[in-house]
Amino acid sequence: MSQKIVLMFLLLAMVGTTMVQGQGTRVGFYATTCRRAESIVRATVQSHFTSDSSIAPGLLRMHFHDCFVNGCDASILIDGANTEKTAGPNLLLRGYDVIADAKTQLEAECPGVVSCADILALAARDSVVLVLPFLLASCCCCFFFFF
Repeated sequence: MSQKIVLMFLLLAMVGTTMVQGQGTRVGFYATTCRRAESIVRATVQSHFTSDSSIAPGLLRMHFHDCFVNGCDASILIDGANTEKTAGPNLLLRGYDVIADAKTQLEAECPGVVSCADILALAARDSVVLVLPFLLASCCCCFFFFF
């Protein structure tokens, strides 16, 4: 149950961060430049989630760690020594394969259009959407259990 509380807290923190920074990415942002961008990321996350449902909190955590340092700039994805990716708190992050898979598909569809930061944000959003029904169902059960 404590994992669910932590996940809900992270979700609220992510929403708060997004509302404060408001960089401009929104549903339909790529509608004219890469029409299928959101559906490609959603399908990629769904595919990975189907084979391993634990990837959802991993993607949310990766997005949180990316936004924590200097804003949501996808710097968490940069390989090399002395990068955010190799910093101690980030060594156990999961989901790099999901982001790379989505990026490969997006580059084939519309090269150079969708930023890695947006892919990461979309993947985190889609992972939360995938687990939200399970969280709501378990939270409602817990609520009724205690009252």
